[in-house]
Amino acid sequence: MTAIKKSASTVSTVSEYVQRQWGDRRTGLRYGDLELTHHRIAAGAAARAALLTELLPRGVEPHLGVLLDNTPEFPLWLSAAALAGAAVAGINPTRRGSELARDILHTECRVLVTGRVHLSLLEGLELPGVRVLVTDTEEYERLLAPYGGAKPGESTLGPVSPASRLLLYFTSGSTGAPKAAICSQGRLAAAGEALVSQFGTGRDDVHYICMPMFHGNAVIANWAPALTAGATVALRDRFSASGFLDDVRAYGATYFTYVGRAIQYVLATPERADDREHGLRTGFGTEAGAVDADRFAQRFGVRLVEGYGSSEGGAAIQRTPGTPPGAIGRPAPGGDLAVVDPSTGRECERARFDEAGRLLNGAVAMGELVNRGPNPFEGYWRNASADAERRRGGWYWTGDLFFRDTEGFLYFAARADDRLRVDSENLAAAMIENILARWERVTGVAVYAVPDPVTGDQVMAALSLRSAFDPAAFLEFLASQPDLGTKMAPRFVRVLRRLPVTATNKVHRAVLRREGFWEGEGEVWWRPPGTESYRRLSEAEATGELPGALGGPPTHPPVAQR
Repeated sequence: MTAIKKSASTVSTVSEYVQRQWGDRRTGLRYGDLELTHHRIAAGAAARAALLTELLPRGVEPHLGVLLDNTPEFPLWLSAAALAGAAVAGINPTRRGSELARDILHTECRVLVTGRVHLSLLEGLELPGVRVLVTDTEEYERLLAPYGGAKPGESTLGPVSPASRLLLYFTSGSTGAPKAAICSQGRLAAAGEALVSQFGTGRDDVHYICMPMFHGNAVIANWAPALTAGATVALRDRFSASGFLDDVRAYGATYFTYVGRAIQYVLATPERADDREHGLRTGFGTEAGAVDADRFAQRFGVRLVEGYGSSEGGAAIQRTPGTPPGAIGRPAPGGDLAVVDPSTGRECERARFDEAGRLLNGAVAMGELVNRGPNPFEGYWRNASADAERRRGGWYWTGDLFFRDTEGFLYFAARADDRLRVDSENLAAAMIENILARWERVTGVAVYAVPDPVTGDQVMAALSLRSAFDPAAFLEFLASQPDLGTKMAPRFVRVLRRLPVTATNKVHRAVLRREGFWEGEGEVWWRPPGTESYRRLSEAEATGELPGALGGPPTHPPVAQR
Protein backbone atom coordinates (compact mmCIF):
# COMPACT_ATOMS: atom_id res chain seq x y z
CA MET A 1 0.00 0.00 0.00
CA THR A 2 1.06 3.57 -0.55
CA ALA A 3 2.63 5.16 2.50
CA ILE A 4 2.95 8.93 2.79
CA LYS A 5 4.32 10.86 5.75
CA LYS A 6 2.80 14.27 6.33
CA SER A 7 3.30 16.85 9.02
CA ALA A 8 0.98 16.56 12.02
CA SER A 9 -0.52 19.98 11.31
CA THR A 10 -1.85 18.96 7.88
CA VAL A 11 -2.89 15.34 8.41
CA SER A 12 -6.64 14.89 8.03
CA THR A 13 -8.78 12.29 9.76
CA VAL A 14 -11.13 9.86 8.08
CA SER A 15 -13.83 11.23 10.38
CA GLU A 16 -13.47 14.65 8.74
CA TYR A 17 -13.91 13.14 5.28
CA VAL A 18 -17.05 11.28 6.39
CA GLN A 19 -18.48 14.51 7.82
CA ARG A 20 -17.84 16.30 4.53
CA GLN A 21 -20.37 13.98 2.87
CA TRP A 22 -23.21 15.56 4.87
CA GLY A 23 -25.45 17.52 2.49
CA ASP A 24 -23.88 16.06 -0.67
CA ARG A 25 -26.75 14.69 -2.77
CA ARG A 26 -24.60 13.06 -5.44
CA THR A 27 -24.48 9.26 -5.68
CA GLY A 28 -21.92 7.97 -3.20
CA LEU A 29 -22.49 4.22 -3.22
CA ARG A 30 -23.95 1.69 -5.63
CA TYR A 31 -24.69 -1.94 -4.85
CA GLY A 32 -26.81 -3.79 -7.37
CA ASP A 33 -29.96 -1.71 -7.74
CA LEU A 34 -29.34 0.18 -4.50
CA GLU A 35 -28.00 3.74 -4.66
CA LEU A 36 -27.08 5.88 -1.66
CA THR A 37 -26.13 9.54 -1.81
CA HIS A 38 -23.08 10.77 0.06
CA HIS A 39 -25.50 12.45 2.47
CA ARG A 40 -27.31 9.18 3.22
CA ILE A 41 -23.97 7.47 3.79
CA ALA A 42 -22.99 10.13 6.33
CA ALA A 43 -26.41 9.88 7.99
CA GLY A 44 -26.22 6.08 8.12
CA ALA A 45 -22.72 6.25 9.55
CA ALA A 46 -23.85 8.75 12.19
CA ALA A 47 -26.71 6.47 13.26
CA ARG A 48 -24.37 3.50 13.58
CA ALA A 49 -21.81 5.59 15.47
CA ALA A 50 -24.51 6.59 17.95
CA LEU A 51 -25.58 2.96 18.38
CA LEU A 52 -21.96 1.88 18.81
CA THR A 53 -21.31 4.39 21.58
CA GLU A 54 -24.29 2.93 23.45
CA LEU A 55 -23.29 -0.71 22.93
CA LEU A 56 -19.59 -0.54 23.78
CA PRO A 57 -18.97 -0.91 27.53
CA ARG A 58 -16.93 1.88 29.07
CA GLY A 59 -13.33 1.08 29.88
CA VAL A 60 -12.84 -1.49 27.10
CA GLU A 61 -10.92 -1.13 23.84
CA PRO A 62 -13.24 0.56 21.30
CA HIS A 63 -13.08 -2.27 18.79
CA LEU A 64 -15.75 -3.87 16.65
CA GLY A 65 -15.45 -6.81 14.29
CA VAL A 66 -17.04 -6.82 10.85
CA LEU A 67 -17.75 -10.27 9.44
CA LEU A 68 -19.42 -9.34 6.16
CA ASP A 69 -19.07 -9.69 2.43
CA ASN A 70 -18.79 -6.45 0.45
CA THR A 71 -22.27 -5.19 1.31
CA PRO A 72 -23.12 -1.52 1.99
CA GLU A 73 -22.98 -2.24 5.72
CA PHE A 74 -19.21 -2.70 5.54
CA PRO A 75 -18.30 0.84 4.41
CA LEU A 76 -21.08 2.24 6.59
CA TRP A 77 -19.51 0.68 9.68
CA LEU A 78 -16.04 1.83 8.61
CA SER A 79 -17.42 5.36 8.44
CA ALA A 80 -19.28 4.91 11.74
CA ALA A 81 -16.12 3.73 13.50
CA ALA A 82 -14.24 6.75 12.17
CA LEU A 83 -16.91 9.12 13.50
CA ALA A 84 -17.04 7.41 16.89
CA GLY A 85 -13.29 7.07 17.35
CA ALA A 86 -13.44 3.27 17.25
CA ALA A 87 -11.48 0.67 15.28
CA VAL A 88 -12.74 -1.99 12.87
CA ALA A 89 -11.26 -5.47 12.74
CA GLY A 90 -12.06 -7.03 9.37
CA ILE A 91 -12.90 -10.69 10.06
CA ASN A 92 -12.09 -13.19 7.32
CA PRO A 93 -15.16 -15.35 6.56
CA THR A 94 -12.99 -18.20 5.25
CA ARG A 95 -11.64 -18.79 8.77
CA ARG A 96 -13.35 -21.50 10.79
CA GLY A 97 -13.93 -22.71 14.34
CA SER A 98 -11.31 -21.86 16.93
CA GLU A 99 -9.28 -19.84 14.39
CA LEU A 100 -12.26 -17.59 13.69
CA ALA A 101 -12.96 -17.19 17.41
CA ARG A 102 -9.29 -16.39 18.00
CA ASP A 103 -9.37 -13.53 15.46
CA ILE A 104 -12.41 -11.97 17.11
CA LEU A 105 -11.15 -12.36 20.67
CA HIS A 106 -7.55 -11.42 19.91
CA THR A 107 -8.65 -8.02 18.60
CA GLU A 108 -10.86 -7.56 21.68
CA CYS A 109 -14.05 -6.94 19.71
CA ARG A 110 -17.03 -6.30 21.97
CA VAL A 111 -19.39 -5.85 19.02
CA LEU A 112 -19.46 -8.14 15.98
CA VAL A 113 -21.41 -7.06 12.89
CA THR A 114 -22.37 -9.88 10.56
CA GLY A 115 -25.13 -11.09 8.23
CA ARG A 116 -27.38 -14.12 8.21
CA VAL A 117 -25.24 -15.76 5.53
CA HIS A 118 -22.35 -16.03 8.01
CA LEU A 119 -24.28 -16.93 11.17
CA SER A 120 -23.48 -20.63 10.75
CA LEU A 121 -19.78 -19.79 11.16
CA LEU A 122 -20.46 -18.58 14.70
CA GLU A 123 -22.42 -21.62 15.85
CA GLY A 124 -20.74 -23.31 18.79
CA LEU A 125 -18.06 -20.63 19.20
CA GLU A 126 -17.34 -19.28 22.66
CA LEU A 127 -17.28 -15.49 22.32
CA PRO A 128 -17.67 -14.16 25.86
CA GLY A 129 -18.65 -10.50 26.08
CA VAL A 130 -19.23 -10.14 22.32
CA ARG A 131 -22.55 -8.58 21.17
CA VAL A 132 -23.52 -9.90 17.73
CA LEU A 133 -25.49 -7.65 15.36
CA VAL A 134 -27.09 -9.34 12.34
CA THR A 135 -27.59 -6.67 9.70
CA ASP A 136 -30.28 -8.19 7.49
CA THR A 137 -32.85 -8.66 10.28
CA GLU A 138 -35.78 -6.71 11.69
CA GLU A 139 -34.09 -6.65 15.10
CA TYR A 140 -31.14 -4.77 13.60
CA GLU A 141 -33.47 -2.22 12.02
CA ARG A 142 -35.21 -1.72 15.38
CA LEU A 143 -31.85 -1.16 17.08
CA LEU A 144 -30.91 1.55 14.57
CA ALA A 145 -34.28 3.27 14.40
CA PRO A 146 -33.89 5.48 17.53
CA TYR A 147 -30.71 7.00 16.06
CA GLY A 148 -32.16 7.93 12.67
CA GLY A 149 -31.77 11.66 13.38
CA ALA A 150 -28.11 11.49 14.40
CA LYS A 151 -25.62 13.80 12.73
CA PRO A 152 -21.94 13.12 12.04
CA GLY A 153 -19.66 14.06 14.90
CA GLU A 154 -22.34 14.09 17.60
CA SER A 155 -21.57 10.67 19.12
CA THR A 156 -17.98 9.83 19.96
CA LEU A 157 -16.19 7.63 22.44
CA GLY A 158 -13.60 10.32 23.05
CA PRO A 159 -11.48 12.82 21.13
CA VAL A 160 -10.87 11.84 17.48
CA SER A 161 -7.44 12.70 16.10
CA PRO A 162 -5.08 11.54 13.33
CA ALA A 163 -3.57 9.12 15.86
CA SER A 164 -6.92 7.47 16.61
CA ARG A 165 -6.85 3.77 15.79
CA LEU A 166 -9.22 2.93 12.90
CA LEU A 167 -8.22 -0.42 11.37
CA LEU A 168 -7.02 -3.72 12.75
CA TYR A 169 -6.52 -5.70 9.57
CA PHE A 170 -5.06 -9.16 9.51
CA THR A 171 -2.04 -9.79 7.35
CA SER A 172 -2.37 -12.78 5.05
CA GLY A 173 0.63 -14.64 6.40
CA SER A 174 0.84 -18.27 5.33
CA THR A 175 2.17 -19.63 8.62
CA GLY A 176 1.13 -19.10 12.22
CA ALA A 177 -1.77 -17.06 13.52
CA PRO A 178 -2.42 -13.96 11.39
CA LYS A 179 -1.16 -10.68 12.84
CA ALA A 180 -3.50 -7.69 13.17
CA ALA A 181 -1.76 -4.62 11.76
CA ILE A 182 -2.78 -1.23 13.15
CA CYS A 183 -3.76 1.70 10.93
CA SER A 184 -4.68 5.08 12.34
CA GLN A 185 -7.12 7.61 10.92
CA GLY A 186 -4.24 9.84 9.90
CA ARG A 187 -2.39 7.12 8.01
CA LEU A 188 -5.50 5.94 6.18
CA ALA A 189 -6.47 9.50 5.21
CA ALA A 190 -2.93 10.18 3.98
CA ALA A 191 -2.91 6.97 1.93
CA GLY A 192 -6.17 7.95 0.28
CA GLU A 193 -4.90 11.45 -0.49
CA ALA A 194 -1.66 10.08 -1.94
CA LEU A 195 -3.45 7.70 -4.31
CA VAL A 196 -5.83 10.43 -5.46
CA SER A 197 -2.77 12.52 -6.30
CA GLN A 198 -1.00 9.61 -8.00
CA PHE A 199 -3.90 8.57 -10.24
CA GLY A 200 -5.73 11.86 -10.62
CA THR A 201 -9.11 10.49 -9.55
CA GLY A 202 -11.86 12.88 -8.50
CA ARG A 203 -15.53 13.42 -7.70
CA ASP A 204 -16.74 12.05 -11.05
CA ASP A 205 -14.90 8.75 -10.74
CA VAL A 206 -16.41 5.41 -9.73
CA HIS A 207 -14.25 3.10 -7.62
CA TYR A 208 -15.19 -0.55 -8.16
CA ILE A 209 -14.48 -2.63 -5.04
CA CYS A 210 -14.49 -6.34 -5.76
CA MET A 211 -11.59 -7.39 -3.51
CA PRO A 212 -12.69 -8.37 0.03
CA MET A 213 -13.02 -5.43 2.37
CA PHE A 214 -11.67 -7.38 5.35
CA HIS A 215 -8.28 -7.05 3.61
CA GLY A 216 -6.13 -3.93 3.51
CA ASN A 217 -6.06 -3.70 -0.31
CA ALA A 218 -9.76 -2.86 -0.70
CA VAL A 219 -9.91 -0.41 2.19
CA ILE A 220 -6.55 1.36 1.93
CA ALA A 221 -6.10 1.42 -1.85
CA ASN A 222 -9.72 1.75 -2.98
CA TRP A 223 -12.24 2.86 -0.34
CA ALA A 224 -9.94 5.47 1.23
CA PRO A 225 -9.07 7.29 -2.04
CA ALA A 226 -12.74 7.21 -3.05
CA LEU A 227 -13.66 8.83 0.28
CA THR A 228 -10.97 11.50 0.08
CA ALA A 229 -11.79 12.31 -3.57
CA GLY A 230 -15.56 12.38 -3.02
CA ALA A 231 -15.94 9.64 -5.64
CA THR A 232 -18.63 6.98 -5.92
CA VAL A 233 -18.04 3.48 -4.54
CA ALA A 234 -19.50 0.48 -6.38
CA LEU A 235 -19.54 -2.79 -4.47
CA ARG A 236 -19.47 -6.44 -5.49
CA ASP A 237 -20.21 -8.99 -2.73
CA ARG A 238 -17.34 -11.20 -3.81
CA PHE A 239 -14.97 -11.10 -6.74
CA SER A 240 -16.36 -12.68 -9.91
CA ALA A 241 -14.23 -12.96 -13.04
CA SER A 242 -17.26 -13.63 -15.24
CA GLY A 243 -19.14 -10.67 -13.74
CA PHE A 244 -16.21 -8.24 -13.77
CA LEU A 245 -16.79 -6.52 -17.12
CA ASP A 246 -20.58 -6.46 -16.74
CA ASP A 247 -20.17 -4.71 -13.37
CA VAL A 248 -17.67 -2.23 -14.80
CA ARG A 249 -20.17 -1.25 -17.48
CA ALA A 250 -23.24 -1.22 -15.24
CA TYR A 251 -21.60 0.98 -12.61
CA GLY A 252 -19.55 3.14 -14.98
CA ALA A 253 -16.42 2.14 -13.06
CA THR A 254 -13.21 4.03 -13.80
CA TYR A 255 -10.81 2.62 -11.16
CA PHE A 256 -10.37 -0.69 -9.38
CA THR A 257 -7.81 -2.56 -7.32
CA TYR A 258 -6.70 -6.17 -7.47
CA VAL A 259 -4.56 -8.66 -5.60
CA GLY A 260 -2.93 -11.89 -6.67
CA ARG A 261 -4.72 -14.07 -9.20
CA ALA A 262 -7.71 -11.81 -9.92
CA ILE A 263 -6.26 -10.50 -13.20
CA GLN A 264 -5.48 -14.01 -14.43
CA TYR A 265 -9.04 -15.10 -13.69
CA VAL A 266 -10.45 -12.21 -15.74
CA LEU A 267 -8.08 -12.97 -18.61
CA ALA A 268 -9.22 -16.60 -18.56
CA THR A 269 -12.81 -15.58 -19.42
CA PRO A 270 -13.85 -15.91 -23.09
CA GLU A 271 -12.90 -12.93 -25.21
CA ARG A 272 -15.74 -10.78 -26.51
CA ALA A 273 -16.00 -8.29 -29.33
CA ASP A 274 -16.98 -5.56 -26.86
CA ASP A 275 -14.13 -6.11 -24.40
CA ARG A 276 -13.00 -2.49 -24.83
CA GLU A 277 -16.44 -0.91 -24.57
CA HIS A 278 -16.33 0.53 -21.04
CA GLY A 279 -15.04 3.54 -19.11
CA LEU A 280 -12.45 1.79 -16.96
CA ARG A 281 -9.09 3.60 -16.98
CA THR A 282 -6.86 2.22 -14.25
CA GLY A 283 -6.27 -0.85 -12.14
CA PHE A 284 -3.88 -0.71 -9.20
CA GLY A 285 -2.56 -3.74 -7.36
CA THR A 286 0.08 -6.37 -6.87
CA GLU A 287 1.16 -9.74 -8.22
CA ALA A 288 -0.40 -9.53 -11.68
CA GLY A 289 3.00 -9.74 -13.36
CA ALA A 290 4.28 -7.94 -16.44
CA VAL A 291 2.96 -10.52 -18.90
CA ASP A 292 -0.60 -10.47 -17.61
CA ALA A 293 -0.56 -6.67 -17.26
CA ASP A 294 0.36 -6.41 -20.94
CA ARG A 295 -2.34 -8.92 -21.92
CA PHE A 296 -4.90 -6.98 -19.89
CA ALA A 297 -3.95 -3.71 -21.57
CA GLN A 298 -4.10 -5.25 -25.05
CA ARG A 299 -7.45 -6.91 -24.48
CA PHE A 300 -9.33 -4.32 -22.41
CA GLY A 301 -7.37 -1.14 -23.09
CA VAL A 302 -6.84 -0.62 -19.35
CA ARG A 303 -3.55 0.32 -17.73
CA LEU A 304 -2.57 -1.80 -14.75
CA VAL A 305 -0.19 -0.16 -12.33
CA GLU A 306 1.79 -2.69 -10.34
CA GLY A 307 2.98 -1.39 -7.01
CA TYR A 308 4.63 -2.69 -3.92
CA GLY A 309 3.83 -1.74 -0.39
CA SER A 310 3.87 -3.73 2.78
CA SER A 311 0.30 -3.65 4.05
CA GLU A 312 1.68 -2.56 7.42
CA GLY A 313 2.88 0.67 5.81
CA GLY A 314 6.60 0.21 6.43
CA ALA A 315 7.89 0.39 2.85
CA ALA A 316 6.52 1.44 -0.53
CA ILE A 317 7.80 1.39 -4.10
CA GLN A 318 6.33 3.46 -6.91
CA ARG A 319 6.51 2.75 -10.61
CA THR A 320 7.94 5.77 -12.43
CA PRO A 321 8.52 6.56 -16.13
CA GLY A 322 11.46 4.60 -17.45
CA THR A 323 11.02 1.65 -15.09
CA PRO A 324 12.61 -1.30 -16.92
CA PRO A 325 10.67 -4.51 -17.62
CA GLY A 326 10.54 -6.76 -14.57
CA ALA A 327 11.26 -3.98 -12.08
CA ILE A 328 8.70 -2.65 -9.59
CA GLY A 329 10.08 0.89 -9.51
CA ARG A 330 11.97 3.17 -7.15
CA PRO A 331 11.36 3.96 -3.47
CA ALA A 332 8.32 6.12 -2.76
CA PRO A 333 9.09 9.65 -1.52
CA GLY A 334 10.36 9.67 2.04
CA GLY A 335 11.61 6.10 2.04
CA ASP A 336 15.24 5.09 2.49
CA LEU A 337 14.99 1.59 1.05
CA ALA A 338 17.93 -0.78 0.80
CA VAL A 339 18.52 -4.42 -0.09
CA VAL A 340 20.61 -5.97 2.66
CA ASP A 341 22.07 -9.29 3.66
CA PRO A 342 20.02 -10.29 6.74
CA SER A 343 22.98 -12.09 8.30
CA THR A 344 25.30 -9.05 8.19
CA GLY A 345 23.01 -6.04 7.77
CA ARG A 346 25.25 -4.82 4.94
CA GLU A 347 23.84 -3.63 1.65
CA CYS A 348 23.98 -6.17 -1.16
CA GLU A 349 25.81 -5.62 -4.42
CA ARG A 350 23.86 -4.02 -7.26
CA ALA A 351 22.34 -6.53 -9.69
CA ARG A 352 24.06 -7.16 -13.00
CA PHE A 353 22.34 -8.62 -16.05
CA ASP A 354 23.56 -10.07 -19.33
CA GLU A 355 22.25 -9.01 -22.73
CA ALA A 356 19.31 -11.41 -22.44
CA GLY A 357 18.27 -10.04 -19.06
CA ARG A 358 19.57 -12.92 -16.94
CA LEU A 359 20.63 -12.00 -13.41
CA LEU A 360 24.35 -12.73 -13.19
CA ASN A 361 25.10 -12.21 -9.51
CA GLY A 362 22.06 -13.41 -7.60
CA ALA A 363 24.18 -14.90 -4.82
CA VAL A 364 25.42 -11.45 -3.75
CA ALA A 365 22.69 -9.16 -5.13
CA MET A 366 19.62 -10.72 -3.55
CA GLY A 367 18.66 -9.74 -0.01
CA GLU A 368 15.84 -8.51 2.20
CA LEU A 369 14.23 -5.16 1.51
CA VAL A 370 14.45 -2.80 4.48
CA ASN A 371 13.44 0.79 5.15
CA ARG A 372 16.19 2.56 7.05
CA GLY A 373 14.30 5.85 7.35
CA PRO A 374 11.22 7.02 9.21
CA ASN A 375 8.11 5.08 8.22
CA PRO A 376 4.46 4.99 9.25
CA PHE A 377 4.42 1.38 10.52
CA GLU A 378 2.17 1.49 13.59
CA GLY A 379 2.73 -1.99 14.93
CA TYR A 380 0.65 -5.10 15.43
CA TRP A 381 -2.09 -5.46 17.99
CA ARG A 382 -0.85 -7.24 21.13
CA ASN A 383 2.11 -8.84 19.36
CA ALA A 384 5.39 -7.51 20.73
CA SER A 385 7.50 -10.28 19.19
CA ALA A 386 6.16 -9.55 15.69
CA ASP A 387 6.80 -5.83 16.23
CA ALA A 388 10.38 -6.56 17.24
CA GLU A 389 10.89 -8.77 14.18
CA ARG A 390 9.76 -5.95 11.89
CA ARG A 391 11.74 -3.21 13.69
CA ARG A 392 15.13 -4.84 14.13
CA GLY A 393 17.97 -2.40 14.69
CA GLY A 394 15.78 0.62 14.10
CA TRP A 395 14.97 -0.46 10.53
CA TYR A 396 11.74 -1.80 9.09
CA TRP A 397 12.31 -5.32 7.68
CA THR A 398 9.75 -6.28 5.03
CA GLY A 399 10.42 -10.01 4.96
CA ASP A 400 10.57 -9.83 1.15
CA LEU A 401 13.57 -10.55 -1.05
CA PHE A 402 14.62 -8.02 -3.67
CA PHE A 403 17.57 -6.99 -5.78
CA ARG A 404 18.47 -3.52 -7.05
CA ASP A 405 20.10 -2.54 -10.32
CA THR A 406 22.75 0.11 -10.90
CA GLU A 407 20.08 2.71 -11.73
CA GLY A 408 18.34 2.21 -8.41
CA PHE A 409 15.32 0.25 -9.69
CA LEU A 410 14.07 -2.47 -7.37
CA TYR A 411 13.07 -5.97 -8.47
CA PHE A 412 10.92 -8.31 -6.40
CA ALA A 413 12.54 -11.73 -6.01
CA ALA A 414 10.35 -13.69 -3.59
CA ARG A 415 8.75 -13.75 -0.20
CA ALA A 416 11.27 -14.80 2.41
CA ASP A 417 9.58 -18.20 2.67
CA ASP A 418 9.90 -18.68 -1.11
CA ARG A 419 13.65 -18.27 -1.45
CA LEU A 420 15.36 -20.79 -3.73
CA ARG A 421 18.99 -21.86 -3.64
CA VAL A 422 19.92 -24.25 -6.42
CA ASP A 423 23.48 -25.57 -6.76
CA SER A 424 24.65 -22.74 -4.45
CA GLU A 425 22.98 -20.13 -6.65
CA ASN A 426 20.23 -17.82 -5.35
CA LEU A 427 17.26 -17.71 -7.72
CA ALA A 428 14.35 -15.28 -7.79
CA ALA A 429 11.04 -17.13 -7.88
CA ALA A 430 9.29 -14.05 -9.28
CA MET A 431 11.67 -13.88 -12.26
CA ILE A 432 11.03 -17.53 -13.11
CA GLU A 433 7.27 -17.02 -12.77
CA ASN A 434 7.38 -14.04 -15.14
CA ILE A 435 9.18 -16.15 -17.73
CA LEU A 436 6.86 -19.16 -17.44
CA ALA A 437 3.81 -16.86 -17.65
CA ARG A 438 4.81 -16.09 -21.27
CA TRP A 439 3.86 -19.61 -22.37
CA GLU A 440 0.61 -19.17 -24.25
CA ARG A 441 -0.92 -22.25 -22.61
CA VAL A 442 -0.43 -20.92 -19.05
CA THR A 443 -3.28 -19.33 -17.10
CA GLY A 444 -1.50 -19.35 -13.72
CA VAL A 445 1.95 -20.11 -12.34
CA ALA A 446 3.62 -20.41 -8.97
CA VAL A 447 7.30 -21.24 -8.47
CA TYR A 448 8.62 -22.54 -5.16
CA ALA A 449 11.40 -24.62 -3.68
CA VAL A 450 11.32 -28.32 -2.96
CA PRO A 451 14.27 -30.00 -1.23
CA ASP A 452 17.10 -31.41 -3.27
CA PRO A 453 17.96 -34.96 -2.11
CA VAL A 454 21.56 -33.91 -1.39
CA THR A 455 21.56 -30.23 -0.47
CA GLY A 456 19.74 -27.00 -1.22
CA ASP A 457 16.63 -26.77 -3.38
CA GLN A 458 15.15 -27.77 -6.68
CA VAL A 459 12.78 -25.59 -8.71
CA MET A 460 9.16 -26.70 -8.79
CA ALA A 461 6.48 -24.94 -10.83
CA ALA A 462 2.73 -25.34 -10.36
CA LEU A 463 0.93 -24.52 -13.60
CA SER A 464 -2.72 -24.13 -14.50
CA LEU A 465 -3.13 -24.54 -18.23
CA ARG A 466 -5.63 -23.95 -21.01
CA SER A 467 -5.05 -27.49 -22.29
CA ALA A 468 -3.27 -30.69 -21.29
CA PHE A 469 0.43 -30.47 -20.44
CA ASP A 470 2.62 -31.18 -23.47
CA PRO A 471 6.17 -31.85 -22.22
CA ALA A 472 7.75 -31.46 -25.65
CA ALA A 473 6.04 -28.11 -26.24
CA PHE A 474 7.05 -26.95 -22.76
CA LEU A 475 10.69 -27.82 -23.40
CA GLU A 476 10.55 -26.00 -26.74
CA PHE A 477 9.15 -22.95 -24.97
CA LEU A 478 11.86 -23.04 -22.28
CA ALA A 479 14.59 -23.31 -24.90
CA SER A 480 13.29 -20.17 -26.64
CA GLN A 481 13.49 -17.94 -23.56
CA PRO A 482 16.77 -16.00 -23.71
CA ASP A 483 16.60 -14.84 -20.09
CA LEU A 484 16.00 -18.27 -18.57
CA GLY A 485 19.16 -19.04 -16.61
CA THR A 486 20.68 -22.50 -16.59
CA LYS A 487 19.41 -23.23 -13.06
CA MET A 488 15.93 -21.75 -13.57
CA ALA A 489 14.20 -24.43 -15.64
CA PRO A 490 11.82 -26.32 -13.34
CA ARG A 491 12.99 -29.76 -12.30
CA PHE A 492 9.38 -30.53 -11.32
CA VAL A 493 6.09 -29.36 -12.85
CA ARG A 494 2.75 -29.86 -11.11
CA VAL A 495 -0.23 -29.44 -13.44
CA LEU A 496 -3.37 -28.27 -11.65
CA ARG A 497 -6.82 -27.35 -12.83
CA ARG A 498 -6.60 -24.32 -10.58
CA LEU A 499 -3.92 -23.01 -8.24
CA PRO A 500 -4.82 -22.91 -4.54
CA VAL A 501 -5.49 -19.37 -3.36
CA THR A 502 -6.02 -17.55 -0.09
CA ALA A 503 -9.18 -15.62 0.73
CA THR A 504 -7.59 -12.56 -0.93
CA ASN A 505 -6.86 -14.39 -4.22
CA LYS A 506 -3.14 -14.72 -3.58
CA VAL A 507 -1.53 -18.01 -4.56
CA HIS A 508 -1.36 -20.17 -1.44
CA ARG A 509 2.27 -21.24 -1.74
CA ALA A 510 2.31 -22.65 1.77
CA VAL A 511 -0.14 -25.32 0.60
CA LEU A 512 1.99 -26.10 -2.44
CA ARG A 513 5.19 -26.32 -0.41
CA ARG A 514 3.49 -28.52 2.17
CA GLU A 515 2.26 -30.92 -0.53
CA GLY A 516 5.79 -31.25 -1.89
CA PHE A 517 6.34 -33.80 -4.64
CA TRP A 518 3.41 -36.14 -4.28
CA GLU A 519 0.59 -35.07 -1.99
CA GLY A 520 -2.25 -32.97 -3.33
CA GLU A 521 -4.12 -32.83 -6.61
CA GLY A 522 -2.82 -32.76 -10.16
CA GLU A 523 -0.19 -34.65 -12.05
CA VAL A 524 3.54 -34.14 -11.51
CA TRP A 525 6.16 -34.23 -14.24
CA TRP A 526 9.92 -34.14 -13.74
CA ARG A 527 13.26 -34.17 -15.49
CA PRO A 528 15.38 -36.96 -13.93
CA PRO A 529 19.07 -36.08 -13.46
CA GLY A 530 21.04 -36.41 -16.67
CA THR A 531 17.99 -36.14 -18.92
CA GLU A 532 16.51 -33.25 -20.88
CA SER A 533 12.90 -34.43 -21.19
CA TYR A 534 9.98 -34.45 -18.77
CA ARG A 535 8.09 -37.58 -17.78
CA ARG A 536 5.44 -38.40 -15.21
CA LEU A 537 6.71 -38.79 -11.66
CA SER A 538 5.72 -42.11 -10.12
CA GLU A 539 4.71 -42.57 -6.50
CA ALA A 540 7.66 -44.88 -5.95
CA GLU A 541 10.06 -42.21 -7.19
CA ALA A 542 8.41 -39.46 -5.14
CA THR A 543 8.28 -41.40 -1.87
CA GLY A 544 11.83 -42.73 -2.10
CA GLU A 545 10.88 -46.37 -2.65
CA LEU A 546 13.29 -46.34 -5.58
CA PRO A 547 16.66 -45.43 -3.96
CA GLY A 548 18.22 -42.37 -5.51
CA ALA A 549 15.28 -41.81 -7.85
CA LEU A 550 15.27 -38.09 -7.14
CA GLY A 551 18.97 -37.68 -7.71
CA GLY A 552 20.56 -39.48 -4.76
CA PRO A 553 19.77 -40.89 -1.32
CA PRO A 554 17.24 -38.53 0.31
CA THR A 555 18.56 -36.67 3.34
CA HIS A 556 15.00 -35.69 4.34
CA PRO A 557 11.50 -36.80 3.29
CA PRO A 558 10.60 -35.72 -0.26
CA VAL A 559 7.26 -34.37 0.99
CA ALA A 560 8.85 -31.81 3.28
CA GLN A 561 7.40 -29.09 5.49
CA ARG A 562 9.11 -25.90 4.33
